[in-house]
Amino acid sequence: MKSLWVFGYGSLVWRPDFPHTERRPGYITGFVRRFWQGSTDHRGVPGAPGRVVTLVPQPEGRTWGTAYHVAPEATDAVLARLDHREQGGYDRHELEVCGADGQAYATALVYLARLDNPNYLGEAPLVDIAAQVARSHGPSGPNPEYVLRLAEALEQMEIVDEHVRDLASLVRGLEVVDG
Repeated sequence: MKSLWVFGYGSLVWRPDFPHTERRPGYITGFVRRFWQGSTDHRGVPGAPGRVVTLVPQPEGRTWGTAYHVAPEATDAVLARLDHREQGGYDRHELEVCGADGQAYATALVYLARLDNPNYLGEAPLVDIAAQVARSHGPSGPNPEYVLRLAEALEQMEIVDEHVRDLASLVRGLEVVDG
């Protein structure tokens, strides 16, 4: 059994909930993070999906997140847990993770949503995404929590992701109005 690196760019940034021996900030290239994936099993329900992030190909893109090293003895259990957690249209991919110095330090497992999966919602105006997030709730909790916790985690890491930042700002505004 070999050890494993897992790269998180969404809820795994702030809630990995699996055992790991090391946690490092890093980025992958060729993708941007977008709230274009529907969630009917965690942050929404069938018929009323929430929105969660996926990575969308963009040649000059760079997505920061967190890489976790998993010990060999925990690999099978962690993969089973992640496969269940990411079951709503995500596939496993291996991508190179780089550190702040620009040097690759790991090849990591990354879950990417297929554009043809039944939960893929695609691009929409950010105000529409925010309204959908504000009204969505699923077994893992309210959808706004997902957006705001990700925005806070990225901010703590001193990462500027305009899509997440702007969506979080809109969601905060809707929470004040709605609640």
